[in-house]
Amino acid sequence: MRFDPQPDHLVETPLRHETLWQGSFLALHRDEVRLPDGGQARRVYLTHPGAVMVVPLLDDGRLVVERQYRYPLRQAFVEFPAGKLDPDEGGWACAVRELREETGYQATEWARAGVLHPCIGYANEVIEIWFARGLRHGARTLDEGEFLDVLALQPQELLEAAARGELTDGKTLVGLLWWQNVTDGRWRLQWRSAEAWARDGGCGR
Repeated sequence: MRFDPQPDHLVETPLRHETLWQGSFLALHRDEVRLPDGGQARRVYLTHPGAVMVVPLLDDGRLVVERQYRYPLRQAFVEFPAGKLDPDEGGWACAVRELREETGYQATEWARAGVLHPCIGYANEVIEIWFARGLRHGARTLDEGEFLDVLALQPQELLEAAARGELTDGKTLVGLLWWQNVTDGRWRLQWRSAEAWARDGGCGR
């Protein structure tokens, strides 16, 4: 028996909306809402254009990851390739672009696994999870001011790093969860060629 993921008795109804700050792609808002018991509360949150994460599978079983310095936490993180959507860009197109730009790899087959919500307490960001295989390596085209290492690691190395508390990026941990369940046969992916995704506009939904 499935639980109800969206019960009506928990819904908060917006009453007033105010934009406090608008940046280049993030915006900060403050809303007044009616609570389920009839009371009122204030909600302050960020809006985000959305993003993708790619789990790239090499033919020899290794996974392609990046090592990148993240300034807010003043340390380097190991992550799956990811990036935000450009205006009017579909998820698959963004996944192809980010994989190529950041790692140099292009894939012949793609599968959209699902989505994750990385910061539900204060932002509406949605990250689409994509898998890529049939990888061919080429040149990277990093953005100006972007510096990162591209690594090809055995999945067990990443799982052991997570167990030691050395791999802590949330989206990458979710990507490993998906990889584990797909590899064990519990979860299924629907693989399609890059040409098929391109024909259908790459929406993936």
